[in-house]
Amino acid sequence: MFADYDGDVPELNVQVDGDVPVFVTRNLVIFPGVVIPVLVGRKATLNLVKFLEEHPDTIFVVVSQTDGDIDNPTAQDLHKTGIYARLVRVFDMPGTPGNESRTAIIQGLGRCKLTEVVSEEPFMIGRAEAMPEELADKNDKEFITAVKDMKDIAKEYIHMSDEIPDENKLAIDNIENPVISVNYVCTNMPFNVTDKFHLLDENTMKDRLFRLMKTINREIQFQHLRHNIRTKTREDLDEQQREYFLHQQLKNIQEELGDGEGTPEKKELAEKGAKKKWSETIAKVFEKELGKLNTLNPQSPDYSVQLNYLQTMVSLPWNEYTEDDLDLKRAQRVLDRDHYGMEKVKERILEHIAVLKLKGNMQSPIICLYGPPGVGKTSLGKSIAESMKRKYVRMSLGGLHDESEIRGHRRTYIGAMPGRIIKNLQKAGSSNPVFILDEIDKVTQNTHHGDPSSALLEVLDPEQNNAFHDNYLDLDYDLSKVLFIATANDITTIPKPLLDRMELIEVSGYITEEKIEIAKRHLFPKAFENTGLKAAAADLKINKAAFEKIIESYTRESGVRQLEKQINKVLRKLAFKQAIDEKLPYDKITPTELNELLGKEPFYRDIYQGNDYAGVVTGLAWTSVGGEILFIETSLSKGKPGKLTLTGNLGDVMKESAIIALEYVKAHAATIDVDTRIFDNWNIHIHVPEGATPKDGPSAGITIATSIASALTQRKVRKNIAMTGEITLRGKVLPVGGIKEKMLAAKRAGITDIVMCKENRKDVEEILEKYRKGLTFHYVENVQEVWQIALTDEMIQNPIDFSITEEEKKK
Repeated sequence: MFADYDGDVPELNVQVDGDVPVFVTRNLVIFPGVVIPVLVGRKATLNLVKFLEEHPDTIFVVVSQTDGDIDNPTAQDLHKTGIYARLVRVFDMPGTPGNESRTAIIQGLGRCKLTEVVSEEPFMIGRAEAMPEELADKNDKEFITAVKDMKDIAKEYIHMSDEIPDENKLAIDNIENPVISVNYVCTNMPFNVTDKFHLLDENTMKDRLFRLMKTINREIQFQHLRHNIRTKTREDLDEQQREYFLHQQLKNIQEELGDGEGTPEKKELAEKGAKKKWSETIAKVFEKELGKLNTLNPQSPDYSVQLNYLQTMVSLPWNEYTEDDLDLKRAQRVLDRDHYGMEKVKERILEHIAVLKLKGNMQSPIICLYGPPGVGKTSLGKSIAESMKRKYVRMSLGGLHDESEIRGHRRTYIGAMPGRIIKNLQKAGSSNPVFILDEIDKVTQNTHHGDPSSALLEVLDPEQNNAFHDNYLDLDYDLSKVLFIATANDITTIPKPLLDRMELIEVSGYITEEKIEIAKRHLFPKAFENTGLKAAAADLKINKAAFEKIIESYTRESGVRQLEKQINKVLRKLAFKQAIDEKLPYDKITPTELNELLGKEPFYRDIYQGNDYAGVVTGLAWTSVGGEILFIETSLSKGKPGKLTLTGNLGDVMKESAIIALEYVKAHAATIDVDTRIFDNWNIHIHVPEGATPKDGPSAGITIATSIASALTQRKVRKNIAMTGEITLRGKVLPVGGIKEKMLAAKRAGITDIVMCKENRKDVEEILEKYRKGLTFHYVENVQEVWQIALTDEMIQNPIDFSITEEEKKK
């Protein structure tokens, strides 16, 4: 119900059906019956004001946005309770060109609730329903008394606050209508927007009044607190002023003596120190060290030493960090753009970014990338820095032999300087760069200059490096936010305590297919531009077969450095022809042209040689430059007693595999119909070709056993088959490594079937389907299964006759 009050009160019970314009305010909540000026600057609101000028009788809805920082609010950003209102007048702001900023005088009517927004262009239009308020009866003494009390405390609040003009006290006294008095105070007091939303949501005037009084009383208490704090700080300030005057007097005395304010260097250091974000402890040390400059003669050597120390302090990025870009998709794009493959490394970096994104802050991991040269370990650091938008610094540790290079020298020594860790942080300009510790496996250990590898223990220990102590600085520096990435070729030379502190990620050599992609995506475009052919012969191409031939026949490496050199060599020769003849002899490089451009092929790969000979079986080997096929050859010759000969530059492990294979064949000769007397009358010779190349490892076990079985039975080995696996004396087949490289080597050599341990199935399934296509895998558990798959029933031509003569029987 609505009570009758004296005074000029607008109609508060309003209902507008259908679509109604919506006037959105920022940090302003208007209450019913209040007339208030509103500064209008947003395009949509200016359009609405122009419309209301053209249609002056239009009733519209006024609502406030919940977040004042949003420039273009939508329906979700609005507080649904508002008021109906009418436009009283519009003023153009003086000095504002055009209509970019105007002031609209708005009169509030009844409350309403915005139920729907139907349009946002050219201004917001919606639908609303009235929210009638229950007004107190005009004879309600409690309400009238409370209104008077509210006016008193509101005026007290205005008197205490520096934010509210005193004219508001006069306005409150002149408003006779209690409803308008309450709504006027609600509108004009500088409460936060949330408090005003709660006041507007009250359905009865009495409840709104009491909530308003609580809010004003709370603000008055805050004002009292502010006053008390100011009084206390003023007393402290008086003491500070006294000290300031004394310092000024001391300064004047120093000027009279000719000392002045100190040297220009000191002024500059003081200005830089004032801008630093260092801790209170560091600030005290700096002030103390800065004060020492006053006691030193600028001409003395000690002055230069002290000045260098202070310059080092102010040049360090104390607690200064670059903001990480935690966009995982962007990071993935950057890493994939710069490096092909390396999935484990990329996955680890993306995991770190994901944790940073969820947690907001964490200690950076200490990562060690190890693998053969030329695979991109060092350059990966730059990509990681770019993906996270961090600074990048690199420190080469190759041949480092002095501990002071890490920790710095004490200032007592002439020519002392900070360690390279601190120097690189100065260069980076932030305390959270990506820091590459290159060639960490080549740090010299235990010299007469100390042990640099032991000094690195503190740097690379996440539990200690938040307080890294540099001897020159003689202060603790926080390295915990630095993302350290170490690189190494051989982790066996890294001391165990240092190795234990790092997270090891192997960056294995590239397979041929990966090298082709790297050449196409990175090496060829880079060399094409560097040699000037991009501008002179833009249509020049190298096909995939040519890339493969360069990789297979002109390089032998795990990485791509030699490949890059060969591609550069090809393009340099073409650039020479282009410069001489002003045209290229061809616009596409195929394998045929490579012989002319690069000369004869220095390397070749083995291909499958058929199954016409007994005792010749194709094995698979892993090398540091990829996979290879190798042939195990077994030949038999008459001789007593039968002995085993091994040739081919074999290592101890491979020799033991051959002995185990022979012993297994002897023990199970009956299963392949071999007369055991053969072993007493025939010598067995096992050879692995390319005798100049050292060979070792247990993975040729089943290949040797099959080669011996084929030689003894004179049975052919299945066509286009290769195998890899370790064997035991019981004939059990054990899993081996390097499956991906071995599989691709077999595919290149024309192999169609591969035999391996059953437990290697998981390694095969991790390989992309496109690499597995065309190969059949046979998974076995023992040597008998290998023989069933690999040995055919067909005998070779002119098989050896193993029959025992009567004389041999007698012997």
